Amino acid sequence: MLVHDANGELSKTTSLFGLRLWVVIGIFAGAIIVLILFLLSLCLTSIRRRRQAKLSVIGGELTPAVSKEIREIVHDAAVPEIQIDIGKAEHRVVFSDRPASGESRAADGAAFGGGAMPEVSHLGWGRWYTLRELEAATNGLSDGNVIGEGGYGIVYSGVLADHTLVAVKNLLNNRGQAEKEFKVEVAAIGRVRHKNLVRLLGYCVEGAYRMLVYEYVDNGNLDQWLHGNVGDVSPLTWDIRMNIILGTAKGLAYLHEGLEPKVIHRDIKTSNILLDRQWNPKVSDFGLAKLLCSESSHVTTQVMGTFGYVAPEYASTGMLNEKSDVYSFGILIMEIISGRIPVDYSRPQGEVNLVDWLKTMVANRKSEEVVDPKLPEMPASKALKRVLLVALRCVDPTASKRPKMGRVIHMLEADDLLVRDEIRIGRGPFRSQRDFKEQNPGVSKAGDKQFGENASNTSEVDGSRRHDQPTS
Repeated sequence: MLVHDANGELSKTTSLFGLRLWVVIGIFAGAIIVLILFLLSLCLTSIRRRRQAKLSVIGGELTPAVSKEIREIVHDAAVPEIQIDIGKAEHRVVFSDRPASGESRAADGAAFGGGAMPEVSHLGWGRWYTLRELEAATNGLSDGNVIGEGGYGIVYSGVLADHTLVAVKNLLNNRGQAEKEFKVEVAAIGRVRHKNLVRLLGYCVEGAYRMLVYEYVDNGNLDQWLHGNVGDVSPLTWDIRMNIILGTAKGLAYLHEGLEPKVIHRDIKTSNILLDRQWNPKVSDFGLAKLLCSESSHVTTQVMGTFGYVAPEYASTGMLNEKSDVYSFGILIMEIISGRIPVDYSRPQGEVNLVDWLKTMVANRKSEEVVDPKLPEMPASKALKRVLLVALRCVDPTASKRPKMGRVIHMLEADDLLVRDEIRIGRGPFRSQRDFKEQNPGVSKAGDKQFGENASNTSEVDGSRRHDQPTS
């Protein structure tokens, strides 16, 4: 009886298109089943995408991600390109995957898995090097070619196919640092040409490799010649030291006042001043550099630099501008004149900090006693005091009172005019590097390498040191 009643109810006609009740129930049941299957499909798709994302993250640890400055731009479906924008529109490099004509490129492509090698849109300031070229130049990145090594990369000496001597820095991808430093250095000095700045000749972006190619400066760095084993008499005469100070000042002035945006070096120190055979200085290592537009008074950033050289206001606030480099330059002058490092805990109390000690000596009218005892000659008293005054003005605790580098050059060149009218006393016997080496065989061997073991460590404010390269 109940079954008969149920069948009767299900057979009743409904108001939904005149369909019977059992038909309507079947339609709703089918719709629910389809909805459930659709939701299951969405869940499975989501799970697959998450797995693929994890795999891409793992792969990212091996190959640096493409940054905003080095981004992939697809002009058409078949020709992807990587573009590096540096400053003005005309300063642009485009690396294309278009097949190149010619037997040599076909051979190179086969060597790298059959793909065509990148073409270069020349900037006028540099070129693209293939990994194969740089491996050939450095004997396969041989340990015997290593001239510098640190936390951010290894620097090799090399000889290109055209017999050009180069320094090749292979950036290490420590938590993406290779991509970051590569981007900073290319943007900072890729288009820069100045006799007192190390020249960036080109670069290599291939797979996981980020490499920078510099001119090779073959007479070591200033740190080696000031603090290395050079004997009882330094080959760095007063004239040579003044030339180094003035040349470094001109290089910095160009970075601060000759470029837009201006470049803040952020790591001026003796190991980052390379010297050629005529003792001309070249500022190097732009891995920490920052760009500052003319309309901005400062940029706030994580405090980085070398202990003893960092400006106090930058260390305490993180606010960086060109006056931070001026402070570091003042420390550099003091180090060149005195032969002392900025902070030396082996010295008696009161002499540990170079700035405090030098201020005390000048205040007590003992300027002559701050001169490096290894200096082969004593400078004229007025010339010494003038240079010390420039140094003290550069390290003024108030950043706004420090002179710009252009003004520093003016003061130093005025000192040169003064020196010409002074009669020097006690001039040393070594007029040139050649004279020094002839009378001191073996002493200057350290200078034959571009990077020495005595390179200063670069650190964050917490005191942790970074062993960096002069040419980076």
